[in-house]
Amino acid sequence: MKSDFDIIRWKLPDGEVRIYPIADVHFGAINHNSVAWTRFCNKVAADPSAYLILDGDLLNNNTRSSVGSPWDDTIRPREAKKMMVEYLEPLKDKILCMTSGNHERRSLKDADDDPTYDIACKLDIEDVYRQNAAFVKVSIGDRTKGKGRPHEPKITYHIAVTHGAGGGIYTGATVNRNERWGNVIDGVDCVIVGHTHKGTVTRPSKLVIDQRNNVVTVQEYVVISCVAWQDYSEYAMQKMLLPCRTAKPQTLVLNPNEKEIAVLW
Repeated sequence: MKSDFDIIRWKLPDGEVRIYPIADVHFGAINHNSVAWTRFCNKVAADPSAYLILDGDLLNNNTRSSVGSPWDDTIRPREAKKMMVEYLEPLKDKILCMTSGNHERRSLKDADDDPTYDIACKLDIEDVYRQNAAFVKVSIGDRTKGKGRPHEPKITYHIAVTHGAGGGIYTGATVNRNERWGNVIDGVDCVIVGHTHKGTVTRPSKLVIDQRNNVVTVQEYVVISCVAWQDYSEYAMQKMLLPCRTAKPQTLVLNPNEKEIAVLW
């Protein structure tokens, strides 16, 4: 298992890149939207420009010691893990990174076993797994420097990914926490966080000191809070949480010609 600080590097072909940030699938939960999840996986498989970032809580993974009851799951964890591998097998070459979430940490705490790491190993992509946070470098295309000289990527993006933590009923708490984490990562172009189920898109900025050119610039970055793949019921209703958009993830569109991230939602 590699360190969280070991950057995951990708060199992608020239052309538009579409990245779907996915978290909180909660496969096996009684209110998991299996129809939408199946439709989405088929869509990604058919799109050559589509890639995935998997940001924790792929499985619901209720255990005896967790807040949720195992009786609230429709599939036992071992079967859910097997079925998730079957969903992701056709997509494994499109997965840029995988991280764990609080639902995986239930098994980590009880038995030192991480279902998402097991899934990554079964797919033979454990090199893109990180337990706590992933830092991903995406380079697109080539820029020729001249005959006999090395090639450089046309555009490079840096993405920071973590599942997230903390509660808060209101969306503003999620936005503040996510942007605060992004503010401590110098050079980041996009921050992706899950956990709260509150889908959001914000574009904060930070002041950057360019020591080489002796100037100060304003650098914008994108912050994504992922949607969940559960219908509103059960736990959310018991805890009086607010309904929010589900099963319709954001799409990050990376421009291959100039540093620009568009977000479709």
